[in-house]
Amino acid sequence: MPTIKRDYYEVLAVSRGVGEQELKSAYRKLALQYHPDRNPGNAEAEEKFKEAAEAYGVLSDAQKRAAYDAYGHAGLSGAGGGGGFDPSSMDLGDLLSQVFGFGDMFGGAGGQRGGRPRATKGDDLRYDLTLTFEEAAFGKAVELQVPKLEACARCRGRGAEPDSSMMQCPACKGRGEQLFSQGFLSVRRTCSHCGGAGEIVKQVCRECRGEGYKHINKRLKVTVPAGIANGNRLRVAGEGQPGTNGGPSGDLYIFFTVKEHQIFERHENDLHCHIPISVAQAALGAKIQAPTLEGPHEITIPEGTQNGTELRIRGKGVPEVQGRGRGDLIVHIDVRIPTKLTREQRRIFEELEGTLPVNNEPHEKGLLDKVKDYFM
Repeated sequence: MPTIKRDYYEVLAVSRGVGEQELKSAYRKLALQYHPDRNPGNAEAEEKFKEAAEAYGVLSDAQKRAAYDAYGHAGLSGAGGGGGFDPSSMDLGDLLSQVFGFGDMFGGAGGQRGGRPRATKGDDLRYDLTLTFEEAAFGKAVELQVPKLEACARCRGRGAEPDSSMMQCPACKGRGEQLFSQGFLSVRRTCSHCGGAGEIVKQVCRECRGEGYKHINKRLKVTVPAGIANGNRLRVAGEGQPGTNGGPSGDLYIFFTVKEHQIFERHENDLHCHIPISVAQAALGAKIQAPTLEGPHEITIPEGTQNGTELRIRGKGVPEVQGRGRGDLIVHIDVRIPTKLTREQRRIFEELEGTLPVNNEPHEKGLLDKVKDYFM
């Protein structure tokens, strides 16, 4: 007579809306209680341990959990469940590592089961570079000295003398991992003597003393593209730390800090600056020299220019990093009212006052102001 499986939520004593952390906590409690190492020879405890592991294996997998919630145990078998859940195929080390947070105690990232470490990409490096405002705007070729590791030329990263052979690691007997007891658990850990390789060198390289790498300051020529902004970064592929066991090198990331400018402010690719003009220039109009990153540029101040007027000079901003066009320069006009007048200046202004129309009535609100008032 076939055994009727219990409901997985009932097995773990959790509700159907249980979250990930609560699910882990429930399984952790049962795994500790019924683990075979804690209950040697107890068949009932072993079955309960397997039952809890099976329940957790399904409910912790989003796809399997959805199938189980919809169709029950039938949803986990055949085509509907992708072949079902087989607790005997479960890697206990990986599962306990996930739930208990034991990291590389069960093989982890330091090596593979079977004792041979995987090829691993090298670490990425960071380099902080400070640029002037103009250097960031127009780009620059720079030469960097990057502290990093480089494979030893004598041993080519092996850590052994060129003619030296390898020998079996005496600590792990060539397995690449060692067995330890962690309380009631028996766990495997990458061999600290050989680093999971299963073998060690007979004679270490006299150049790098067995490390396989040397500390250097590598000179790199890098072109900073025009238009770089403060906080941007540039990736230089393959210039990070070397990989291990034949893995590729990491990358170098250059992070940019751009100094502030005395005149210009940058907003995306546009530049902004403020230029003061006199009352006479504002009233009569004038031609003045506006500063740009390339030097002075003549602009026309129209007659009757008001304080705060913005004049746009096309194409005098910052180039886009991808090289597609360039921003503009926006000149903000500040009309300066003199605070002290000479007698002659005062006489002229008094004469002018008599010729100008006077209207001190408050301005009527525009449509935009009325809309704002309505919603506020």
